[in-house]
Amino acid sequence: MTRLARALARTTTLAAGLALALAAQAQAQGQKGVSDGVVKIGILNDQSGVYADFGGRGSIEAARMAVEDFGGKVLDAPIQIVDADHQNKPDIASNVARQWYDTDKVDAIMELTTSSVALAVQGLSREKKKITIVDGAATTDLTGKQCSPYGFHWAYDTHALAVGTGGSLVETGGDAWFFLTADYAFGTALQADTSKYVEAKGGKVVGSVRHPLSAQDFSSFLLQAQGSGAKIIGLANAGLDTSNSIKQAAEFGIVQGGQRLAALLFTLAEVHGIGLKAAQGIVLTEGYYWDLDDQARGFAKRYMARFGKMPSMIQAGTYSSVQHYLKAVRAAGTDETEAVAAKMRELPVDDFFGRGGKVQANGRMVHDMYLFQVKSPAESKAPWDYYKLLATIPGDKAFLSAKDSGCPLTQ
Repeated sequence: MTRLARALARTTTLAAGLALALAAQAQAQGQKGVSDGVVKIGILNDQSGVYADFGGRGSIEAARMAVEDFGGKVLDAPIQIVDADHQNKPDIASNVARQWYDTDKVDAIMELTTSSVALAVQGLSREKKKITIVDGAATTDLTGKQCSPYGFHWAYDTHALAVGTGGSLVETGGDAWFFLTADYAFGTALQADTSKYVEAKGGKVVGSVRHPLSAQDFSSFLLQAQGSGAKIIGLANAGLDTSNSIKQAAEFGIVQGGQRLAALLFTLAEVHGIGLKAAQGIVLTEGYYWDLDDQARGFAKRYMARFGKMPSMIQAGTYSSVQHYLKAVRAAGTDETEAVAAKMRELPVDDFFGRGGKVQANGRMVHDMYLFQVKSPAESKAPWDYYKLLATIPGDKAFLSAKDSGCPLTQ
């Protein structure tokens, strides 16, 4: 064999070896990129209880829409949505999450209505090194003292509600507050955050009372609030608890007597449930409204055609968070948790829900919030025409900075 022939043979051998190495590397990357051959997302929320309309089956539908709009695949792997009802019980939620991670190979869990549930699942997910994105729960502890490198908080939180609803009412003369508070982590956090904001604005808290989750009779609590003489009765609850509080307050003539109700977490679903006659005039804070602009209406009309209702803030937020997670998987080239979490913080959020949004180091997604007032029946011109916009609250005002959040990861 000539020298030239030997050189060509060596070159061919090296090229073949390099090709094999690259093929092996590509195969390894492919195996790493799509663990178990599928990207699986779990929607864990209340589907039968006090928050069933708040998120419920509607959030599952929103997640499915997000997957379909993404193309149904990421990194050439199919995307699956699984769901379960946690019944607002942290132990049930933790058992479901553990089975999903250990047996069903779920990659991320989202929605997580109810703060006690969200905190429990986020804690377990931190141990398992799995991603959670919370849309339905509100406590700032999720990105504060109990933050996680794999935990994200998306749609809203108690600080944003306090700044929006609490701030606006104090500034318009509502400087004496009495709280009717759900007796678990969410209610406690919402009352605490709103109290701080009320007092910082020169107001005062004259009293409070706690009620159990899913209470049916609010009469004794409302009588205490009525007797306090407070200008504002702050409802630090949500879902059917808020709806029932408002309906029973009407029976006692509380608003007619000169006191005002502050529904600190009140969404489109609850307004629809009790009707404009009962809800009219209530000031509330949300991160989304279906008729806000063309982008919001575009999503809402597609959702309405599928689900028969306009989406709430929680359901719209679930769509946004599923999409952002999938974008992070695609950008990372893998569904490996550390890489995806890093990309989630790196990528901007720019959709109909979180335009101009950004994810802080503590996992808090910062976006604008909106202060609304519920229209009267005479003001409403069409089905689901429920809100008038009072103010836009910039994201950096609505949410705590990572530095101020109390998250140990950012200190």
